[in-house]
Amino acid sequence: MFRIDFNKLRFLVCDDNAHMRRILRTLLHSFGAREVYEAEDGATALEMYTLYTPDILITDWSMPIFDGLELAQMIRQPDGPGNPYAPIIMLTGHSEKRRVMVARDAGVTEFLAKPISAKGLYQRILNVVANPRPFIKTKSYFGPDRRRNTSNAYIGVERRTGGKAEIVQQPSLLDKARAPG
Repeated sequence: MFRIDFNKLRFLVCDDNAHMRRILRTLLHSFGAREVYEAEDGATALEMYTLYTPDILITDWSMPIFDGLELAQMIRQPDGPGNPYAPIIMLTGHSEKRRVMVARDAGVTEFLAKPISAKGLYQRILNVVANPRPFIKTKSYFGPDRRRNTSNAYIGVERRTGGKAEIVQQPSLLDKARAPG
């Protein structure tokens, strides 16, 4: 196992609740992060996303103007402003399977149910840094490969259909964030 050097990563935290933003900022700082930007709604987050080009976005689902789901969909536009490959960690108090699937289909990389824990947040960040998934581009989807099992032998009901998919390797944050020694 290796350590992540958090001070080399830029984070954008988007949540309409100031207390949750403070908790996330405090946790990220305790991990060693120095650059943590905050937004209280999806519109402000999109502006900050293009301005600061964060390495990782942590967003709440329910927010004013537009929510975290809409924010993820805007960021995942291949020709949009900013980096469409940045990992997106979705926070929500609603963790029903249906919501997890909707978030996944919008291009969310990781899902974290509230109330969050330091361990849960760290694990999601470690996962997006150490195990980046390739991106899939089809006519109707652009985002991280929704399958964690990359076996080509899968023949189940959720097998990808609809023609060829272009696989785009996601730039890894590992080289940037690997702590020395």
